[in-house]
Amino acid sequence: MSSISPVRNPLEDHLLTPSNAAVVIIDYQPTQIHSVNSINTSELIRNIVLVARAATTYKLPVVLTTVNVATTRNQDTIPPLREALPGVPSYDRTSMNSWEDAEFVAAVEATGRKKLIMCALWTEVCLAFPALDALKAGYEVYPVVDAIGGTTKLAHETALRRVEQAGAQLITVPELICELQRDWNRAATVEDFLDLMFAAGAFVGL
Repeated sequence: MSSISPVRNPLEDHLLTPSNAAVVIIDYQPTQIHSVNSINTSELIRNIVLVARAATTYKLPVVLTTVNVATTRNQDTIPPLREALPGVPSYDRTSMNSWEDAEFVAAVEATGRKKLIMCALWTEVCLAFPALDALKAGYEVYPVVDAIGGTTKLAHETALRRVEQAGAQLITVPELICELQRDWNRAATVEDFLDLMFAAGAFVGL
């Protein structure tokens, strides 16, 4: 068996590729982390770190943002996530909706990507609001449902329904990793791909 030749254009592919997507990570700060009740805290942290590691492995641009760090009302991004994103700048805001912050929007635009893999806390606020605005602005939005969380399970699920009805495409962490890798012949990232999938629990028992 052999892969399709020539390889599909990674810039024009309708699926996510390392060349056509960017990762947006919003408000993974202690206050938000500890007020999430729709997913186990350790699972949430593990999954957002996996998203960050996937972005680093496949060299996707990352837009990282926080809220209210400069005002001292909130603490910065949690250390495990910050450590997974070496050299990535962070944009601090006061707005709940990151799309209402000019610096954040400029950073998204600067990636040159129209497919936004979006993770945020909480689902019903900091994910839903910018996702809806990004969709309206002509972006494709891919919320990573097992790397985000809401104040309640109902709040999380209702917000996901809202953004999905508006056109967002829901994905999971293993789906994201596999979509970026796509082919075992892409040998340069196979070892990291396997590490990510083992860490996600997808290959347990192999």
